[in-house]
Amino acid sequence: VAVAVAVARAQIQQDPSLETTEGNGVNISCSHPNIRTNDYIHFYRQLPGRGPELIVSGRKGFKELPDKSGSLSVSSDRKSSALYLSRPRRGDSAVYYCALGD
Repeated sequence: VAVAVAVARAQIQQDPSLETTEGNGVNISCSHPNIRTNDYIHFYRQLPGRGPELIVSGRKGFKELPDKSGSLSVSSDRKSSALYLSRPRRGDSAVYYCALGD
């Protein structure tokens, strides 16, 4: 039963797919209504044929990506977040994951 609770608590909803044209900014949103106080929000991306790589982590507010290519914003109630890619290029085409954890 404890496992089922843990799985339910970790439920996250993401957009199934998004498309944009090169250079047009895009928001990748993530909903996590059962987030715990100490959880960080992590965004990963996985390029074709590669393992997932961490893009950014945060707990609240607004955080710019290290290379100024976008930002992470977390809602004030922490129940949703969004990864904004300001100038996506062809090479940014990937699967993007949102995860909660330490």
